[in-house]
Amino acid sequence: MQHGGSAASVSSNMAAPASGSCGFFVEKKQRFCKMIVGRGRRFCGEHATMERSSSRIVCPLDPKHTVSEDKLEKHLKKCNSREKDKPVYYVENINAGSADGDEPLPQVMSPLHRTMLMCVQSSIVGHLEELGLLGGGRCFVEFGAGRGKLSHWIHEALKDRDPLKTSEDLQLLLVERCSTRFKVDGKHQDTGAQFERLQVDIQHLDLSKVPLIRKKKLPLVGIGKHLCGAATDLALRCLLDTPGHRAETAPPPKRLKTSEPAAEPDPDSGSVSNDPGAGSDHGPVSGPVLGLAVALCCHHRCEWHHYVGQRFFLQLGLGPTEFSAFCRMSSWATCGLRPTRQDRPPQDVTNQGGDDEEHEVAEEPDAVDGFLSPDERQTVGRLCKLLIDSGRVHFLSTRGFRGRLSRYVDASVTLENVLLTATPPPDCSP
Repeated sequence: MQHGGSAASVSSNMAAPASGSCGFFVEKKQRFCKMIVGRGRRFCGEHATMERSSSRIVCPLDPKHTVSEDKLEKHLKKCNSREKDKPVYYVENINAGSADGDEPLPQVMSPLHRTMLMCVQSSIVGHLEELGLLGGGRCFVEFGAGRGKLSHWIHEALKDRDPLKTSEDLQLLLVERCSTRFKVDGKHQDTGAQFERLQVDIQHLDLSKVPLIRKKKLPLVGIGKHLCGAATDLALRCLLDTPGHRAETAPPPKRLKTSEPAAEPDPDSGSVSNDPGAGSDHGPVSGPVLGLAVALCCHHRCEWHHYVGQRFFLQLGLGPTEFSAFCRMSSWATCGLRPTRQDRPPQDVTNQGGDDEEHEVAEEPDAVDGFLSPDERQTVGRLCKLLIDSGRVHFLSTRGFRGRLSRYVDASVTLENVLLTATPPPDCSP
């Protein structure tokens, strides 16, 4: 819960809360809480502790919200953070990669910041347009979707282009492991567009078992912003190496020749199957993969265990130890020489997408603080990011796609401004 105070504690020059809204002033956001209050109440349920007659405690399942103490037992049965039955498309660790690391080769947003975020979204949509990936008749899979803003703007772009056709043959699948508030896909419930949200970790997602994808078998386009650290590797493997789906990752025949997967164990995929019909007895269960566009970030949170570019590193004579060092040094590209914050809570290294433009960086003391200048450290950090991303481009090439790294916005908007895109080679034909 944000630290703040009641309306009475707000200085007289601050606007009063909107009619029917909570009277709790959120100091960090410099505004009143926007939640609706019950009849006769001054505060919403989250800030009801301001009422003397209310006794609320932190939810034991999720400390981000509170609950009335006398209603705790009932709340635990319906809390969004409770343990839920696993859906049919949940396959534990399906995209985690090889378990053996050294396997041999085979905040408050100002109007300006809000405008910048929209520029980031529009730039990614523009790249999809330039690559020929933006259009109807396909299913966009947004990994680490957060509130789903990228899918929202893709829908808006296509709606303006062809409003009648879009609602009939456009699917937007939003993948996010966390329960998310203020989801923008809720605004499209009456538009006829097929928005569906999967609350599942990418690491355990089998796309070939998702009912929405199996229904029409539309071609797939992978998207994400920002897809933190190892989440990028999990998403690439989920999109291109899902059992029963991998044989269909090639685009239509006019654009790409179907690539044959390797039969031997592959450190890039963790898969040993080369059976095109694996996982399906009745042909393909989903459409082909047309391409992807993913904004990258937080390379210091990558893990060798999940990394799809293991083969690339091993070919260079590098392994898990060197990879770990490059990941640590990659943070220099964005953190400079800021002091270490030793009391930061531990962070999960996978599946951290969402809508926040800037993410936490690794700030570790090292032996080169007095040896390299800030500019030199940033240069080394960018080169480490490039090396890690080059392994991902190599992985895409082994799956029959032409990967590319480009800067999609200026560094003044975000320092994490590299976009990974992939499409089939234009001259490929059967």
